[in-house]
Amino acid sequence: MDCAAEESEIRRAVADIAGLRGLRFELAARTLRIDAPAAVLPQVLAAIRGAGFEPQPLATGHGHAPLPEGLGRLGAALGLAVAAELLAFMAPTTWPYHGLGMALAALAIWLAGFSIYRKGLAALRQARLNINALMTVAVSGAFVIGQWPEAAMVMALYALAELIEARAVDRARNAIQHLLDLTPETAEVRQPDGQWQLRPVAAVAVADCVRVKPGVRIPLDGVVTAGRSAVNQAPVTGESLPVDRATGDPVYAGTINGTGTLELRVTAGASHSMLAHIIHAVEQAQGSRAPTQQFVDRFAAVYTPLVFALAVAVALLAPWLLHIGWLEALYKALVLLVIACPCALVISTPVAVVSGLAAAARRGILIKGGVYLENAHRLKAIALDKTGTITTGQPRLVATELLPSPIPEAQVLRWAGDLAGHSDHPVSLAISQGLGRGNGQLEGFTALPGRGTQARIDGQTLVLGNHRLIEDLGLCGPQIEARLAAHETQGRTVTLLAMDRQVLAIFAVADTIKDNSRTALAELHALGVRSVMLTGDNQATAATIARQAGIDDARGNLLPEDKLAAIAALQQAHGPTAMTGDGINDAPALAHADLGIAMGAAGTDTAVEAADVVIMNDDLRRIPELIRLSRRVRAVLWQNIALALGIKAVFLVLAVAGSATMWMAVFADMGASLIVVFNGLRLLRMNGMAPRR
Repeated sequence: MDCAAEESEIRRAVADIAGLRGLRFELAARTLRIDAPAAVLPQVLAAIRGAGFEPQPLATGHGHAPLPEGLGRLGAALGLAVAAELLAFMAPTTWPYHGLGMALAALAIWLAGFSIYRKGLAALRQARLNINALMTVAVSGAFVIGQWPEAAMVMALYALAELIEARAVDRARNAIQHLLDLTPETAEVRQPDGQWQLRPVAAVAVADCVRVKPGVRIPLDGVVTAGRSAVNQAPVTGESLPVDRATGDPVYAGTINGTGTLELRVTAGASHSMLAHIIHAVEQAQGSRAPTQQFVDRFAAVYTPLVFALAVAVALLAPWLLHIGWLEALYKALVLLVIACPCALVISTPVAVVSGLAAAARRGILIKGGVYLENAHRLKAIALDKTGTITTGQPRLVATELLPSPIPEAQVLRWAGDLAGHSDHPVSLAISQGLGRGNGQLEGFTALPGRGTQARIDGQTLVLGNHRLIEDLGLCGPQIEARLAAHETQGRTVTLLAMDRQVLAIFAVADTIKDNSRTALAELHALGVRSVMLTGDNQATAATIARQAGIDDARGNLLPEDKLAAIAALQQAHGPTAMTGDGINDAPALAHADLGIAMGAAGTDTAVEAADVVIMNDDLRRIPELIRLSRRVRAVLWQNIALALGIKAVFLVLAVAGSATMWMAVFADMGASLIVVFNGLRLLRMNGMAPRR
């Protein structure tokens, strides 16, 4: 089972079986999941066999059906066909050489075409014109009219080309299957007595402690509890450089530990790791057909019967209209039947789509269906959430100002660090981390909800609080107000340190822009995509971040329903619009957009579920890569369609004019198939996703 046409045949074969609840095809994996009661299953399998297929149950619940072996059989068939050709050339009518040649040709056809005949006869019994039915009629007809050497050679070449094509297509399939090999089979797990024991990864439970030595693949998703190392995350997230990982940082199954030993607490079982989700989602995505793929399937359904009807007309009318012999007319009709095979046309689209999905997955872009891969090229605008998407989502200390006072600078900074270090507020944590302090002794530490903190240090009563607290204390003069206004207009959160009747220092904290956001937005603009930021923050902060990041427009103070309305307005004004976000409040807009893109590493489950595309490493540069890949996929799709139809059109004219032979027809058909397959496989190369310079 290799293509959508064969999927349709199986669906028709089982359509009338009572009790069958559903079928789930994964053409890329060559698997079919049957949802039916145990008593109905034998009837379903019998119907599939009746359609010419041979279902083979998988030993496990997950995997790929193996490619049929047969190179030796096909080699023997090709040798016999060549021998039959030689006998026909040397002694075309001499008996017993003539009879021996026919026997060799018949044996070659049986060796090469047994499965083709089985499927072809099943299709003919059900009045279906698929590729196997056409080849069965064409080869049998050629043998009957005395063209037995050519019939044998055509069947052998066709079967051999089919095998080559299947193995070529499997390259794209293996790009996904290869992800399964990234995870080690065992993991070192700490036992209650402190010893380490090797266990199968499937037997490791959530919250177990696992040790990963240098140079070893990380077996499960987890959080580092001990050690520091650089981790190569390219196999999962597509990041080109290793990332530093220390206590508290997440790590993913399938990534490669660098030079240090890590201990980690497992956060997800083997079947629920990020890598497992990628594999499952991409395999499901391969079952959803892109718009061009659906068009090709509909076209092929009309094209094949039309050419078949033309072949019948040539066989019946050519002797009367062209004054040629019946055998010559029948031969022309058989050539047309070979040309009528829609193989190249039907295979032209799924290979490109599967290759595109695989290339995206390798770069940490999880696309949930071929329709989303193809439609990304249409985007005219993109809306982006601010926190966690454009910015890091983690406040950092970005500015420190010490005001004139008799207190030494080092002491002022120590006091601020000690006060901030005793609070769990995100702003206080950012100040503490920025100053590198927070271990001093405090007396009478008091939290002032919504305003700040207060304590005694070195005999001095100090407060560390926001603008409102300093105003309440009556310490805000014109000079301080001017300094605070300068920071607040840049979207910063300001905290002040004060003692008695004097402000000692001002600390500005901000959610900083990611290093890659500016590059990503510049690439989007180069692709002709307009950018708009949608955020719940105030308009001043939104405008500041947008200006720094290079965003065309910024809209602040938005609730989830406001973001939804903004997406609808962008669609109306600019056309197809994407939404990018990571929070629960982004989910409605993600679902409503023409393309929903979620940040996978920091994103909530709700956002990831609502999105059509997930960026696994939260790198915004993956979005312009997705658009470029989509444009390449679409170009390859139409290249393949043009090649498949163009080659067939040329040989159709040659066949009607009497200048084409069955050899030429099969070479044209299978040659076109191999051309479009290898053209689609070009998408697996990564350099096609880089920006053009």
